[in-house]
Amino acid sequence: MENEEKIDFLERVENFFKKNKNYFLIIITLVVLLLIGMNYLSYYKKTKNEEISEKFVRAGIQLSLKKNEKSKAIYKEIIMSKNKFYSLLALNSIIDNNLEENTEEVLKLFNIVAEIKTEKEQRNLIKLKKALYLIKISQDNKGKELLNEIISDNSVWKEMASEISKN
Repeated sequence: MENEEKIDFLERVENFFKKNKNYFLIIITLVVLLLIGMNYLSYYKKTKNEEISEKFVRAGIQLSLKKNEKSKAIYKEIIMSKNKFYSLLALNSIIDNNLEENTEEVLKLFNIVAEIKTEKEQRNLIKLKKALYLIKISQDNKGKELLNEIISDNSVWKEMASEISKN
């Protein structure tokens, strides 16, 4: 009796797999394709990040050689790539080295960097830097608005924003 139940169960399982063989093949194929796709995406992101890293170094070299226009063009290209790490660094380099004199262009670059999906505190850091830039170019009211946003957001940058807004 027990053997018959085992045989009956095995036959049912075998019949189930025979009937649904095509579905299993499709599922296995999709899983393999998904794994290959994820692997390729990871490789693509890694090579893209390495490429942007090399551009950042190249821009720094151009800057040290006093080729400011070439350096600025490379930094802007990095910002346009919307890389989470290097875009903000490139913007900092443009501002710190006064590579862009057009304030509207710098504000556009800030907006591009702000659009990048980052963590809350990094977005607040970008707001803080933008506020400092706005204050530097005598747009105190807009800068203070950004500082107040940071303060009301209860950010880790709250204390620094409070100190800056007092001055």
